[in-house]
Amino acid sequence: MDIMLSGVFFLGGFLWTYLFLRQLMFNIMVAHPMIRKMNGLQKDLIASGATKYTIMSDAVCFVVAGLILFLIIHFCKLYMTLSFAGGAVIAFVCLVFRIKPTNKAMFDLFSNAYYRFIPDDELRTIVYNKDYGKIKARLKNMGIRETFLPEFK
Repeated sequence: MDIMLSGVFFLGGFLWTYLFLRQLMFNIMVAHPMIRKMNGLQKDLIASGATKYTIMSDAVCFVVAGLILFLIIHFCKLYMTLSFAGGAVIAFVCLVFRIKPTNKAMFDLFSNAYYRFIPDDELRTIVYNKDYGKIKARLKNMGIRETFLPEFK
């Protein structure tokens, strides 16, 4: 029974990292830098609600992840805690090298989450559709350098 319980906690640690730490890493490594770059190019390129949305997401993920971690550390046996930590570490290692703005999948996730904060209707539609070439063309038409857009390899 202890082996099965260890497996459950291992999976729980993996899911904990995937659900909460992945979101925090995405916000810190992709969302905040992209929003800062967009605000630096033009004040109304992205609405101020995007920053508030990201900070709220950070706070909720941090509190919930911390609460779960507190409960695991204080109320579980050592083997359960170690199994949870093992799953969390493996998930972290799998994710840490993929979460960066130059990863096309991360840029697509940013586009999915933040298109609604773009005031320009045409640009918002293009970002929603994730058409990288059209995003560059629209920014050029708007007179904005597309320096915040990453180059994908």
